[in-house]
Amino acid sequence: MGLMIPDRVRTVRSPKGGRVAGNGPGYLSPNGVSLVAVQENAPPPASTAIWVGIAAIVMMFAALTSALIVRQGASADWHHFVLPRILYLNTAALLLSSFTLEMFSRRLRHRAPSVAEELRASRWMYATLGLGTIFVAGQYLAWHQLNGDGLYMASNPSHSFFYVLTGAHVLHLLGGIVALVYVAAMLKRHTLRRSTLRVATRYWHFMDVLWLYLLGLLWRQL
Repeated sequence: MGLMIPDRVRTVRSPKGGRVAGNGPGYLSPNGVSLVAVQENAPPPASTAIWVGIAAIVMMFAALTSALIVRQGASADWHHFVLPRILYLNTAALLLSSFTLEMFSRRLRHRAPSVAEELRASRWMYATLGLGTIFVAGQYLAWHQLNGDGLYMASNPSHSFFYVLTGAHVLHLLGGIVALVYVAAMLKRHTLRRSTLRVATRYWHFMDVLWLYLLGLLWRQL
């Protein structure tokens, strides 16, 4: 299983009396032991980068929201339609994925988790990835249902905004899935940084909050 490490590594002694030395900047070599308790000292750039990215995404969706409101009031051709019910099931899956990711993160905050605890933590991560995949598949089914009802992207401005907003969110969520796959791979290879997990977790929770906002917007305006 994997090893949770800080961003700056110091040589420490293992419970068996051996030494676990740094293997390159910011990495640890297990050297026969499964886990090592070390002090975290995350570099500021990791946190700064995620907040800059989130700010950029917020600005983009704020611009799309403004365009939607302006376009809706500019003409009488706006077509209101009922949102596919599967969107609410998708929402439940995404909310649950944030819970499972938080459980994964909390289990890795132990000072010295056992191999069994680490295994249980990994299962929470795989559950998060599965729920995220279910959300993406559910969004595709929602688009397919609208197409079956004759509501295409180019058939009305309201339809266009629905596809653009939900599609943009799915694309950003896929980025989050890639990040979580990376986290799982680094944990298995004993090279997972705490800052990497923190950044991926913050981004995923942001995607959750963003979707709740978009669902409320779509329900109110469409």
